[in-house]
Amino acid sequence: MWKHRIHKNIGLSNPLYHYLLSISLRKSQLLNQLRQETAKRRDGMMQIAPDQGQLMALLIQLMGAKKGIEIGTFTGYSTLWMGQIVACDVNEKTTTIARRYWQEAGVTDKIDMRIAPASETLQQLISSGQNGSFDFAFIDADKPNYPTYYEQCLQLLRSGGLIIIDNVLWGGKVAQPMVQDHNTRAIRAFNEFLYQDKRVDISTLGIADGITLVRKR
Repeated sequence: MWKHRIHKNIGLSNPLYHYLLSISLRKSQLLNQLRQETAKRRDGMMQIAPDQGQLMALLIQLMGAKKGIEIGTFTGYSTLWMGQIVACDVNEKTTTIARRYWQEAGVTDKIDMRIAPASETLQQLISSGQNGSFDFAFIDADKPNYPTYYEQCLQLLRSGGLIIIDNVLWGGKVAQPMVQDHNTRAIRAFNEFLYQDKRVDISTLGIADGITLVRKR
């Protein structure tokens, strides 16, 4: 635990956050349309933040990544940022929205959508001999299964590959000891495990709901 005085991230007020987006975000009109449509849904808060999407896209470009995995596709907003990918989800209704936008963007041939529990899809990839062949993975699905997805993705990634893990700060609940619901405890335990995992290099960022960048050694 850090007890000495450190410089921490500044809090982002709504005006400051909108200013940040105004001088940084370069999303397409199609991405904006998808974001607006998703935001109207009752579960619209499940989509990633736009600045998070742009950061992920930049990291993938910097790596020269060609092949990725997404665990938790929802309406396909994050998928559009990432390019060629095996997309894992169990919801036919939300992924129908995703497919519509992928078609309009002309990227359907780059996205291998798998409607099945992600652990099953990942195991199929492992069993088919694809270990070490993926450049990156994005994990943003059911929190108690993060450890399973992580271990499977670690097998599938090449050395130097990147795993991006979403919601690691969980609305701040992870830092509130009195909060002991199942999801919060699962994320806390997973964060602590990652911190100790010597197979990887990590960096956790306070962007959106918190993301951890994991580089396979």
